[in-house]
Amino acid sequence: AAKINDQESCVDYVGPDGAGHYVKMVHNGIEYSDMQLISETYFLLKNMLLMSNEELADTFENWNEGELNSYLISITKEIFKKKDSSGKYLIDLILDHADNKGTGKWTSKSALDLDEPLSLITESVFSRYLSALKEQRVYASKVLFGPEINKLSIDKKDFIEKIRKALYLGKIISYAQGFSQLKAASKKYEWNLSYKKIAKIFRAGCIIRANFLQKITDAYTEKNDINNLLLTPYFKNIANEYQHALRSVVSYAVIYGMPIP
Repeated sequence: AAKINDQESCVDYVGPDGAGHYVKMVHNGIEYSDMQLISETYFLLKNMLLMSNEELADTFENWNEGELNSYLISITKEIFKKKDSSGKYLIDLILDHADNKGTGKWTSKSALDLDEPLSLITESVFSRYLSALKEQRVYASKVLFGPEINKLSIDKKDFIEKIRKALYLGKIISYAQGFSQLKAASKKYEWNLSYKKIAKIFRAGCIIRANFLQKITDAYTEKNDINNLLLTPYFKNIANEYQHALRSVVSYAVIYGMPIP
């Protein structure tokens, strides 16, 4: 198994029946939202702040050294640098159409059955469906018009930091919703899940591995029966501090017609 810090193996018994499969499914749902949040962040930086691919790579490299440190942030900075055989940036050539294997959809369907408000992951699933409607979107772009975008009168460095905070808080909300769903499923199916163990096995060897999974592990070490991660000390403090940045970024995006569901 993958090991964290070359010592602790990221493997454990999850629970009876299909508990292990279910936890893996929710992991993939969180992965959907992680990628959606990163893509929306890229879209804002590229189209609102007009950053070059090199600037984007440098920004993500800087972010990966802080609280956003994660597998997906680390590989995204490399994606920005990648060029094809003709020397053109690959990111500018890739079709904006994402397929899906179904795990995000299954996660959202289960959330509906459990009365869980899985808004962020479900929006990410919808975004993939929307991306697949390529012909419809191209036609719509010719007949439906958004707001005129004039030059933004904002401090670039300050707004990049707001976007970073918005991304981090968005990730926290996604994980909080995912773990809340795990709790609801555990209660319904009598799995008696250990969320501390689940967070620990996510720390290495999987797509959503991120530094702040240790914060989730710490929170569940203190109390396994948490109602919602957003209500625990560390995540509550981040939410209260970063919510202004998140609201500001969303407001600008809405005004300037940037899609960030």
